[in-house]
Amino acid sequence: MGVELSEEELERYQRQIILPEVGIKGQQKIKAAKVLLVGAGGLGSPVGFYLAAAGIGKIGIVDSDAIDLSNLNRQVLHRNGDLGRAKAESARLALKNLNQDIEVLAYPMRLTQQNAEKTVMDYDMVVDCSDNFPARFLMNQVCVHSGKPFFYGAVSGFEGQMMTIIPGLTPCYNCLFPNMSTSPDKPIPVIGVVPGVIGMIQATQVLKYILGQGDLLVGKLSLYNALKLDLLKVDVKRSLLCPVCSVVDTSWCEPTP
Repeated sequence: MGVELSEEELERYQRQIILPEVGIKGQQKIKAAKVLLVGAGGLGSPVGFYLAAAGIGKIGIVDSDAIDLSNLNRQVLHRNGDLGRAKAESARLALKNLNQDIEVLAYPMRLTQQNAEKTVMDYDMVVDCSDNFPARFLMNQVCVHSGKPFFYGAVSGFEGQMMTIIPGLTPCYNCLFPNMSTSPDKPIPVIGVVPGVIGMIQATQVLKYILGQGDLLVGKLSLYNALKLDLLKVDVKRSLLCPVCSVVDTSWCEPTP
């Protein structure tokens, strides 16, 4: 594979290396992986922490916001001393403080049509840690067109949902929500532990995908209700009329003559 593990890394990751599903080769796969997180808030915090702790070799963090006090009930990457700091940079520092052996890049910007394709191309997969529909539709489109796996997650109140999208094989986000175009004007209410639960499941999905182990949430939307302690799975069908994944247009990535 061309990726070597140092003695320090072998010691750091020994508890997962001894798993038969991981081993040395699996840990090398984890180290070789490059994962982009879009959002450094409630979902991005657990996703970032656990992927960094697992030894993902390169993590990118996209977020245009700055930290305010109302973030701290759920966005555990950040501390009181980080108030006013760019979330992407605060997250980068927190993950590097956790694991200095990995590469962490901060992108303190909003993902747009102008920068999304270039940013995503530097990574193997994208994790949706955002909080709005336009960002998710954009990520979905870019990931489908570039063949990058996309790990969707969302939270509201005591509930959350997740789905894993593998371009060319599974329904995409647009198949799931074909008519959603705007996000709520008001802040989304949320109890802090719920994005923790959803984010950890997203991180688990990423690691299982990298390792080629276990079942992924492909073609299924997982619904979590913390009040009832329910975790349900609903089948999602690929839409033959989906403007994103029914016909994949790759002209954007072709060389300009």
